[in-house]
Amino acid sequence: MPKFVIERDLPGAGDLPDGDICAISRTSNSVLAEMPDVQWVHSYVTGDKIFCLYIAPDEDAVRRHAEQGGFPANAVREVVRTIDPTTGGR
Repeated sequence: MPKFVIERDLPGAGDLPDGDICAISRTSNSVLAEMPDVQWVHSYVTGDKIFCLYIAPDEDAVRRHAEQGGFPANAVREVVRTIDPTTGGR
């Protein structure tokens, strides 16, 4: 199944208290409970954005999750390849 990176503009994201981050996660999980074909893998929180990695059948499913959860989805990009330090060999 395809993977997607979602860019969410959220001013002050890096300064959100733990309680707010927890509430965001709970809301996402609640929506995902009704979407068995979509999986949230993890997210990276930066100063003003959250970048999420999802596994989903298509971009529309990712956008439906965002809409139902009330989350921004400013950019949704399908991952076409993964590389890491081992890709270049030694």
